[in-house]
Amino acid sequence: MKHKLTKVNGSVAAPMGFKAAGVFCDIKRLGTGKGSNKGRKRDLALIVSDSPASVAGMFTTNQVCAAPVKVCVERTPQATGRAIVINSGNANACTGKQGLKDAREMTSVTAELLGVDPSSVLVGSTGRIGVIMPMVNVRQGIHAASRILDRTSSSADHAAEAIMTSDTRPKTIAVETQIDGKPVRIGGICKGAGMIQPGMSSDGRRPAAGPPGLHATMLCFITTDASIAPAALQRALREAVAQSFNRITVDGDMSTNDTVLVMANSLSGARRIETREIDSRRGPLTKAAGAFHAALNHVCLELAQMIVRDGEGVTRFVTVRVEGADSLADADAASRAVANSALVKTSWHGGDPNWGRIIDALGYSSARVQEDRVDIGYSKPGSRKVSWSLKRGQPTKTSFRELCVLAALPEFDLHIRLNLGKASALMYAADLTEEYVEFNKGDVADPSSLGG
Repeated sequence: MKHKLTKVNGSVAAPMGFKAAGVFCDIKRLGTGKGSNKGRKRDLALIVSDSPASVAGMFTTNQVCAAPVKVCVERTPQATGRAIVINSGNANACTGKQGLKDAREMTSVTAELLGVDPSSVLVGSTGRIGVIMPMVNVRQGIHAASRILDRTSSSADHAAEAIMTSDTRPKTIAVETQIDGKPVRIGGICKGAGMIQPGMSSDGRRPAAGPPGLHATMLCFITTDASIAPAALQRALREAVAQSFNRITVDGDMSTNDTVLVMANSLSGARRIETREIDSRRGPLTKAAGAFHAALNHVCLELAQMIVRDGEGVTRFVTVRVEGADSLADADAASRAVANSALVKTSWHGGDPNWGRIIDALGYSSARVQEDRVDIGYSKPGSRKVSWSLKRGQPTKTSFRELCVLAALPEFDLHIRLNLGKASALMYAADLTEEYVEFNKGDVADPSSLGG
């Protein structure tokens, strides 16, 4: 069923009953590499709900995970949340017992200032790995942010800026849908440009949500005034992440801090969506659940694609579409092998429709591949008109010029048919450029550019 969505302003402050703020407190004073060479940029954000909210989360499945992730994994199974405190410039990862203490202190300081239970406050961090949090600065930032919390679009924009690291622009969205005749809003902000290939699950354990197989940091924070049971919200978020954030890659690196958090505070006045209305396998079972599900999916997918388009050094956005695989696991493995191949990604940067590199990546993937059945083609984004460079494992008569025109587009679709079954998968991927290498290589003559 098609559900109408209307774009609105305000991102995380757009839904009723949410406030936000972003401030500068110099968390990056210790130096965190090129991603932080931005002067006086906001680096601490607060997102606060006026009333207790259902919460849900998805977290990195990296076996080395940051202290904020550990705290959130402990707290999201609870029924309600009130606030999220986020910093950039320091990942608070690989910081041991002190890191956990600092993450919990961030939530307790926030809770005290807001007059809420510390267990109802969640936390996120992004930045350099292995550096102890400068808590004097962090405390000052939380105090400053709590004093300027507001419901305006500019306050939400400040929060979006405060979570950025190597991002070149903020990533925000808000939409409105109807649930039983009542307007319901969902807003979100996210960050991410490098160390991007999330593979998140609700408890941080493998396998990640979505098809079988595993999939700088990506963080996403979503607010909604919908009324929805916590378990239903978690089911909806798991599905939304499976087809958005868990299907993107910039460089194939899964972060220690990947996090998606949602708060739903029920202030829209729309009826409550119960757990039984969203089935773990079949999805939404009622019109109300379907409307919420569609809006959440849209928000997550739009934000996820913004991350790829703003990837470090990225000049091409490529949708890798694999069809005809023997299983979902094979489809997933094939799409990831191609999307993360350094040779394929560099050819995309050059606008070279090099199918040899693509079929090579398919061949070394864990997917079952039969050379004489593989088709490879290119098209404009979303187009059904595909120019096939390879059919049944053999070059076609499609002109090289025609293929080059498509591969040189800023955005294009890569079509792969394995012709062995009915399973399919896709990945939203990026090219690999000289700029990416220059940005990430570090310089021994400049110690501030090195490290996590």
